[in-house]
Amino acid sequence: MALEHAILVSLLEKPGSGYELARRFDRSIGYFWAATHQQIYRVLKRMEGDGWIGAREVAQQARPDKKEYSVAAPGRDALARWLHEPIEPESVRHELAVKIRGAAFDDPAALIREVERHRQAHADRLAHYLAGERRDFTGPEAPGTLDAGQELQHVVLRGGIAYERMTLDWLDDVLATLHRIAAER
Repeated sequence: MALEHAILVSLLEKPGSGYELARRFDRSIGYFWAATHQQIYRVLKRMEGDGWIGAREVAQQARPDKKEYSVAAPGRDALARWLHEPIEPESVRHELAVKIRGAAFDDPAALIREVERHRQAHADRLAHYLAGERRDFTGPEAPGTLDAGQELQHVVLRGGIAYERMTLDWLDDVLATLHRIAAER
């Protein structure tokens, strides 16, 4: 997937400035498609030049004017073409898994702190996802009352929640195994 497609999806969900878009990437989209602010601004400029997006100047009080981007017809067409193209299932590159296998040739206990650090990062991300789900998908706007876009956002979020829970279960298994092996040595 190109960054362009992630930007198109985000702008179709809600038009915004480059800064607002970069913040959305930091808060949500970035969990499954990472991009720096510089990359986002560079791609926005190219997409505007290609006619995929349009920009309008928005006056602000006590601040410089900002450009608010929205998707133009050629951008919608490009996204539609991409949505209909088949994609290959992703291959996983997991450096920690290679380290865990490699620990058999060194001191497995030396890896415990690193696995605990990864576990904490995934626990933090799960807490962030769950807080977002409570904020955005509970209460009077519970499933059944959401529009199609919200339903699809929620199903992606539920996938992230399931992934983080699975990763935490696996890391707990890894830690138990490392502790057992260390105790046997």
